Amino acid sequence: MHSDTDLETILLGPVLADRACGDCVACCTVLTVDTPDFKKPAGTPCGHLTSHGCGIHSVRPHICRTWFCAWRRVADMPDEARPDRSGLLVSLNFEHEPRNCFEGVSINVRALAGSDAIDNGMAATVLDSLCDQLIPVWFSDGAKKMLMHPEDEVARLVLSGEAAPAHLQDEVAAWRERYGVFAANG
Repeated sequence: MHSDTDLETILLGPVLADRACGDCVACCTVLTVDTPDFKKPAGTPCGHLTSHGCGIHSVRPHICRTWFCAWRRVADMPDEARPDRSGLLVSLNFEHEPRNCFEGVSINVRALAGSDAIDNGMAATVLDSLCDQLIPVWFSDGAKKMLMHPEDEVARLVLSGEAAPAHLQDEVAAWRERYGVFAANG
């Protein structure tokens, strides 16, 4: 658990002092929590969640004290991107059995139920603020999960090992350097 938190800080940055959860409790419902001291399935409100927020806030589990969504860490995300305002929950995702090298550690942008973030442009704004590093970014609209970064052709070349065309050589080489060790196994 501690190493995940350190990795979140390395990849997303430290928790920003000028951003607070406020009334947002999206993570308390949307996310799966599976730690030794607390478990909760995805899509199910936490049993401690009340109409006024966390009912055990002062003694909440360690994971609830130390986990922060990407909006709390990524300064390039607009203030309006707070999950309860934007309809998007953005987090670093750790997949224990990834299907490919872009799933192991990635940024996951989830559209919350009833969200209009795609129609109002917030999803595009958030994705633009996240797709500038060598960190895979996935988007889920609830029905399917789509790789948004790197772009399809770059991802295909990284996974296949094929030679990249001249205009993509540097980008493909950078992704292969970071993720190529994982690509060999799928």
